[in-house]
Amino acid sequence: MTDPSPRGTRLVLVHGSMSSSAQWADYPALLPEFDVVAVDLPGHGSRRAEPFSTPAALAAISLAAGDRPVVLVGHSLGGYLAGLAAAGMGERVVGLVLIGATGNPRGRVAGPYRGFAWLTRRVSHRHLSRMRVAVARRLGVREGLLPGDASYADLPAIWRAVADDCPPRILRGLSCPVLFINGRYDQMRIDERRYLSVVHRGELAIVPGATHFSPLTHAPVVADLIRSFVARL
Repeated sequence: MTDPSPRGTRLVLVHGSMSSSAQWADYPALLPEFDVVAVDLPGHGSRRAEPFSTPAALAAISLAAGDRPVVLVGHSLGGYLAGLAAAGMGERVVGLVLIGATGNPRGRVAGPYRGFAWLTRRVSHRHLSRMRVAVARRLGVREGLLPGDASYADLPAIWRAVADDCPPRILRGLSCPVLFINGRYDQMRIDERRYLSVVHRGELAIVPGATHFSPLTHAPVVADLIRSFVARL
């Protein structure tokens, strides 16, 4: 977990699967008026040796939030978990930003992810890592933010946990405003209208030209969307 600063509204940033808090490296400088805290989830980054579990992930998010009002920002896996955390944290969460996390994990997006999980049991993890880095590089992720070697062994359990614990209905009881951000070409846009219909105060922003990697490839745009959203709270 990065060290918090004393200034501004606290933003807790939660990374995607096979990534770490390093994916948010640009955001403290892009959002200097906020207290930006990026966490490592169990099984990732500095906590790679720890087994992933939903309770441990929620504990990491809650610890980063502290006792003050907070805005949770999550990308992909981090978005699903940030939504689940917000549902359990009550009025501590004054705003929620979900990036690339509007595909129902029990719906049509589940098939490709189950297929990838199947591959992790049959293909060298080093080879999978090389493939993922090559795809990220082609999609515009710069060298310093390219994913390193990841622990693929936990992926089936991680995605199963998302399917079991993070259906769209968990957002129904939220009292805070929710901003959904999707890249124009993000596969997770598939159920974005359903997610909008579930929350009481939701809005949707589309990042032109971006894919599922929008927080990495279009960080200034995503940061501006976060800033504008927090200003309206």
